[in-house]
Amino acid sequence: MLVTLGGAEILLTLWAPLPLLLHISLVGLAGYLVPSVMLLCGLLILFNPTQRLFYSVLAVLASLGSWVTSNLGGFLIGMLLGIVGACLTFGWLPDQPLRRGRQRREDRRAERRAGAGAGAGAGAETAGV
Repeated sequence: MLVTLGGAEILLTLWAPLPLLLHISLVGLAGYLVPSVMLLCGLLILFNPTQRLFYSVLAVLASLGSWVTSNLGGFLIGMLLGIVGACLTFGWLPDQPLRRGRQRREDRRAERRAGAGAGAGAGAETAGV
């Protein structure tokens, strides 16, 4: 979502009034192409997470390229949103259960209590027979 917001923010700064624009170099197609790639990568990350690694690398490269092509990366805001979103996407593991060592203490305590409660109930039934 952050990559999509970064691309949208950069596109909006391109449509800002003329006195506000800071065109440093490639003013033209690249100024619109780079944030459009960011926007597209953000949407593809959301709707096709199996290819998230490729899209996140492409989003980081597009975010860094926006520094040169699109008003200093949307006045730094869009570029930073794109970089942070792409880095988070690179480390994202969708639909994967937590490893045993990564569970919270409360989860482990609840498992122990559930195991102890089941063991006590079984022992009481056999003792009454």
